[in-house]
Amino acid sequence: MKANKLTPGSNLLWESSRMILPEHKERINDHRDEVRRGGRRVRPVLDEQEAELIASAIAESLTERVPVRLRRFDPYEDCVIEGIVERVDQALRRIRVDGEWFALDDIIGVENRGW
Repeated sequence: MKANKLTPGSNLLWESSRMILPEHKERINDHRDEVRRGGRRVRPVLDEQEAELIASAIAESLTERVPVRLRRFDPYEDCVIEGIVERVDQALRRIRVDGEWFALDDIIGVENRGW
């Protein structure tokens, strides 16, 4: 007897569509890689004390022109911002460090102040 879609153990998931679009294949591979790495990280909720430490480090760097090292949230990897804060834009909730803008909401911590 010849195997078909209804045969137990056949590949029912892909049997009806023999072609996969490149975008779908890419997303499947991305998902597989994401699962292998442990998945996406969840944005931590900052407590009041940590938020104050971040604010004071940014203010100190802005006023006294001292370098600062800030941890930035990224769902896949550890990111660190190093440099001197040049501007703070309260309206758009962002800071400029060494010519590059970063969202204040993405800052999740301060690493060893005064490095």
